[in-house]
Amino acid sequence: MHLLYSGSEIGESYINKYTRINEAIRASALRVIDQNGNQLGVISKQEALQAARDAELDLVEISPDADPPVAKIIDWGKFNYQRTKQLQKNKRRAKISELKQMRFGLKISDHDIAVKLKKVNSFLSDGDKVRLSVIYRGRELAHKELGHKLMDKLIANLGENIVQDQQPQFAGRQLSTVVRSTNAKAKKS
Repeated sequence: MHLLYSGSEIGESYINKYTRINEAIRASALRVIDQNGNQLGVISKQEALQAARDAELDLVEISPDADPPVAKIIDWGKFNYQRTKQLQKNKRRAKISELKQMRFGLKISDHDIAVKLKKVNSFLSDGDKVRLSVIYRGRELAHKELGHKLMDKLIANLGENIVQDQQPQFAGRQLSTVVRSTNAKAKKS
C-alpha cells in the first residue's frame, strides 16, 4: 500500500501532482466508493482507510472539492498508469498549429504571387495558420492603398475555404493579416 504520492516525476498535470492518497487525505469524513463501484456512503477517514487496507488497495481522493470529498478504493498504480496513458493519448490527438509567414513586396509579379500562394495553400491544408505580409520599401509608404489592393487580391486568390483571424493591420513598414483554413486536416506531429 502506498503512503503518499506527489507525482512530480511524471508531470502530467497540476491535478495529478496533488492527488492525495491514503494518510495524505485531509478530510475527516469521505464519501467512499469501493473497488466494485458500490457506494459505501459517508464514513470517517479512519473507517475508509481500514476498508482500503482490508481490500489490500489504496484510498484515493477522486474529487477533493466535493462536500464531502469523494474517495475511491482502488489500486493506485493501475489507476495512475491508466490515467497517464489517457493523458498521453489526448496529447497525441491534440492539433498542433503553427503560425507560418509569407511576405510579398508591392512590385511582385503575378507568377511570383501564384508560386507563393501555392506554398500558402500547402501550409493551410496542413492545418497551419499563415500570416500574409505586404512589405513596403522606401517611398512605397506614400501609396498605402496599393498594399491594401494587393492584400485583397491575395485573399481573393486563396479562395472561399479560408477565414481571416484578424483584419489587415498596418504596423511599421508592413501590412499583415492572419488566415486559416476552414477545412484543414489535422496536423501530424
